[in-house]
Amino acid sequence: MQTWQVQDAKARFSEFLARCLSDGPQVVTKRGAQAAVLVRMDEWRRLHVAARPSLKQLLLADAGRGALPVRVRGRSKRRGTVAL
Repeated sequence: MQTWQVQDAKARFSEFLARCLSDGPQVVTKRGAQAAVLVRMDEWRRLHVAARPSLKQLLLADAGRGALPVRVRGRSKRRGTVAL
């Protein structure tokens, strides 16, 4: 993977894209830290399908989350009060 500074990727975007298509993923850095990766569309689709769902997706899903045992309130015996 080749690394590009964000200014270079912006200024030479056509070359940046061409390198991605011919050489594979290209990393973009911002202020010296890796910020993003440009990948081919087929690679993105493969990664997207292989990814597990996020917690947000699981919580918002229509599918059941499993049976959770819920005790009925009001049927348990109360402890007696202790006189001081």
